[in-house]
Amino acid sequence: MRGTEFISKKLFKKITIGLLAAAMIVLGITGCGKKDNKKTADAKDGKINIVCTIFPEYDWVKEIIKGQEDKFNLTMLMANGADLHNFQPTADDILTISQCDIFIYVGGESDGWVDDALKEATNKNMIVINLMNVLGDRAKEEELIEGMQGEDEHEHHHDDEDEDHDHEDADEHDHDDEDEEEGPEYDEHVWLSIQNAVVLIDYIERQISSLDKDETRVSTYKANADAYIVKLGELDSQYEEAVKSAKFNTVVFGDRFPFRYLIDDYGIKYYAAFIGCSAETEASFETITFLAGKIDELGVDSVLTIETSADKQIANTIISNTKTKDQKVLTLDSMQAVTSKDADNGKSYYDIMAANLEVLKEALN
Repeated sequence: MRGTEFISKKLFKKITIGLLAAAMIVLGITGCGKKDNKKTADAKDGKINIVCTIFPEYDWVKEIIKGQEDKFNLTMLMANGADLHNFQPTADDILTISQCDIFIYVGGESDGWVDDALKEATNKNMIVINLMNVLGDRAKEEELIEGMQGEDEHEHHHDDEDEDHDHEDADEHDHDDEDEEEGPEYDEHVWLSIQNAVVLIDYIERQISSLDKDETRVSTYKANADAYIVKLGELDSQYEEAVKSAKFNTVVFGDRFPFRYLIDDYGIKYYAAFIGCSAETEASFETITFLAGKIDELGVDSVLTIETSADKQIANTIISNTKTKDQKVLTLDSMQAVTSKDADNGKSYYDIMAANLEVLKEALN
């Protein structure tokens, strides 16, 4: 969907992981080298070692093990706010993963490096949690909607595919395995649904509990998870009520759109410049004018962006092409730039989702 640039990045990641794995073998997997600010798991201190790729997973685990933190080594790989879509693990990252007891990752296209990294695991009893696999049918395919950048190319591509298929014989179709092997691309931003989070937290708690033989601690994990799930359920109800009582039922995004899981939970409609995983940074004239026209048609008075859009250029360009040119730019936090320092300073999944609710209320009213 994203063309040769995306394919090249994926291939580059696989080559990089292979080279890092080879380097680890040469070094005897000693773990020597410069460390960053991640808290690295120690496989020999008797603690349960948990490695999470991104902030939401890390924060969920913190909630589950609250009060028993001294029994764990908890690592967040993307500790410096690296974008999930561009992350490439270091040799230290692969070493940390190889020794851990539980490894938690999203499981989408951006995590294509994980399979190769897991081949280097020294802990053969490691519990591996792929969030998208846990969600099963709740995982959603990426979608290109009306007006979105790349829509025309996407439709043209499928038209060409249909023509090609008309001229292929059965043997050629059977051997056209490249597309078949890759299959559909799924929206990776599963954590932006509170309802998904509840399912995932329950599953993660059960996996953590399965590694601890102390019944008192296991009871603590269960009680922590249950209390957290109730708290998130109350926030979910607040979202439902806010959408039900809102003036509008549509949002316009002048940016990438990683919030499909969130808006689908509450039946909100949306228009956006790009899909959530898009690497594009400039919107076409057609996309800009379409979104500006939708704002005029719907009467909404804001354009939404995500936290990684520093200059809000696309949103401002859309506004400048509307009739009134007076819409506000509002920002929803997709948690793709949260650092370990932010987490240590008290930033939490719940607080971010609660803040997003306030932004959404403003956008819908």
